This record gives sequence, C-alpha cells and structure tokens, in this order.
Amino acid sequence: MHDTSNRQSPKTAREIGIMQGFPPPPEKRPSLDNWDLAPFNRWSFQNMRRLFPTVEVRAGTDAPRRFAETGQDLSDIRFDAFDGGTSSVGDWLAASYTDGFLVLKGDGIVAETYANDFAPDIAHLGQSVSKSLIGTLAGVLHGEGVLDLAEPLDDIVPELGQCGYAGCTLDQALDMLSGARFTEDYGLPDSDMTRVDVASGWRPVRDGEIKPTIRDVILTLPQERPHGESFSYRSIETDVIAWVLERVSGTDLATLLSDRIWRRIGAEHDGYFTVDDAGTALADGGFNATLRDYARFARMVADGGRVGPDQIVPQDWIEGICGGADPSKFGDPYTLLSPGGAYRRFWWVHEPEKGVFMARGVFGQLIFIDRSADTVIVKMSSWPDYLVPSFSHDAVRACEAITRALS
Repeated sequence: MHDTSNRQSPKTAREIGIMQGFPPPPEKRPSLDNWDLAPFNRWSFQNMRRLFPTVEVRAGTDAPRRFAETGQDLSDIRFDAFDGGTSSVGDWLAASYTDGFLVLKGDGIVAETYANDFAPDIAHLGQSVSKSLIGTLAGVLHGEGVLDLAEPLDDIVPELGQCGYAGCTLDQALDMLSGARFTEDYGLPDSDMTRVDVASGWRPVRDGEIKPTIRDVILTLPQERPHGESFSYRSIETDVIAWVLERVSGTDLATLLSDRIWRRIGAEHDGYFTVDDAGTALADGGFNATLRDYARFARMVADGGRVGPDQIVPQDWIEGICGGADPSKFGDPYTLLSPGGAYRRFWWVHEPEKGVFMARGVFGQLIFIDRSADTVIVKMSSWPDYLVPSFSHDAVRACEAITRALS
C-alpha cells in the first residue's frame, strides 16, 4: 500500500476572502443559492444566525460539565484509506475540511483541534447530527410514559392521516422504515429534499410559487410501499417525529430539547435551531452547538443516558439503539460503510455487538461513539460537497484506528 500523507490542506474561509471586508465584495457573500456549497460553507456553517432566523435551545445556569484534559498526540496514528493507501490522522484532519475535532476517552479530552477560525464558543451547524438529538429526545418522552412506540402517528397527529404517514407507527418512523415517499436528492430543483429546504428558508422560492412550511411539505407526501418493509434514508422522518413530540408535550421543540436534555448535560452554551416561517424548528438538520457541547451530549449517550447521578435518558432506550437494531432491513448502499450495520432511533448503528454507533450529517458532521471502548469522537467539517464517499470512509476508519490506539 502507498502512503497518502502530505495531501494539500484546503483554504480557510478567511484565506478565500469569504465575508471579508467592510462590506465584503458581492462575489464573496453567501446567498440562498450557494451558502451551503463550496467555498461559502467554510464560513456559513459557523454563522447560521447571520443568515437565518433561529430559536434558542437554552443551556442551564449551573456550571458546565468539565472534562479532564489528558492530551495525547494522535496525529501519527495510521489507518487504511479509501484510495487503497494509508493515511495518518494528522493528514486526514488537515485534508478533510476539518473545522473542529475532539476525542474523549472516559471523562478526559485526549485531543481537541480547531481550524478555519472555529473556536470553543462558536456554534457549528450539525446538519443531520440533529436527527440523533431528536431520537434521543423521543427516548426521554417515551420514558415519561407519553409515547407509545406501537401507536400510529396519525393517532397522535391526526393531520398525518391525510398523507403517506397514515398507519405508520412511531417506532417505524424512528427507524426510517415508513412507506412514505421522500426523495433525498440534494440540490435537485424538484426533489422532496429541496422542497424542505425551500420551506425551511434554506433555498429561495421560485418565481410564481408560494412558500410552504415544513409541515405543509409533510402533508403532500404519498405512501409508496408498506410501512416497516425496509430502511430508506429520508430526512423528513425526523420532522414528522418532532411534530409528534410537540403535540404530545404541548411544548415547542427547542424548549423541549432544552428542558429535557440540554440544560441537564452540563452544556456550556445555548444551542439553536433554524426555523421556518411558522416558527417550526428544522429538526432534521438545523441544530447548531459548540464542539464541546456536542461532546457533552455524546458522552451522556455513551454513558447510558446518565450524567453523574442524573438519569437523563432511560438506559434501556440507549441500550435499544444497538440491541434493537435489525441489519436485515439495512441494505446497499448503506452497508458499504457499515456492513453489519443498521439504523435505529435516528442513529447509524455501525457495529451493534460492540456498541458502536454514529450521528452523521452531510458535509462531514460526525459523532462516533464506541461504548465498549469508552470513547467518543466529534468532528465538525465543511466539505466541498454534500456527500464525499472517500471522506466518509476515511472518517470512520480514522475513528476506528483512534479507538484501537487508545484501548
């Protein structure tokens, strides 16, 4: 195998000139057409509040949870890269558009890196890492006895009886096993995903069209197959579950997440969601938080839903992520990265027998949890495209190599 080290590092937003100057030149300002694409996302993923309306997910007033700092140099750890060669963790971090990177072993921060003007007090867009927070929040409400996993969604939100989610159970939607049609094609003008982007304010409304809300889009989706048949990744499922959580609790999603989780994990900073014109939080990808606060959330999950003596999420809900995974419904192309994997409660199950699972978002957002190795890894990125298979592969292989080295 050949060595893939010394790959060129991408330029930062500052080096490119994005939003530099008073005022910045027009060609260096992100727009609704390009804010999440290269090179503008190198700036915008850390500045979502300057682009979109948002709602706070408030942290508590107690002192934030502290971690010991047991720094180690991980840069020379090597792994098998996508291109058939080997790479070091240091070169991978430099080449993969990293904004922030943090490794926890137990309660100790082994490594913490910031790049591209990212900093400990700046919130970064989580993209679909947001989904895993919503799945975890559902676990809290289930533990409170207000959610029945076998109940059809339209029994809770009757409006859903008008669309393809009629008859789909809560448990099926949490595992993205519904039979509703949703085209998860990024950037294509007529895809369902683009319709959600327009509804959430992330894309411009086309001439002559009326801007919908996120929930308007949900109600247009038909059923195309039986519920529970097989997994298919569809972002909108998270927004459906968020609607259910708000309806059963009588509380908006941001307040609900703050009260049940964010205030209780020792978060240091407020998080926030982007919202649509109806004030609905974009549950499937609109959450933003600081690097350490993502790590605090992940540490709580890795610890079975507990922070110290406080059981925040029922332990059996966390155990059920890997323990309840069904790889038989999880096929190509998803098995390319996780051959024995599954999708459960809005988490990507990588190695269920070892308790390894992930929260993943487009453009390179990642929370990697290995419960058997007591290790949590968080990476925030601004990749040049939504999906980069080589980057996805190398991220998982690097995390596996780091976990082995620390064990």
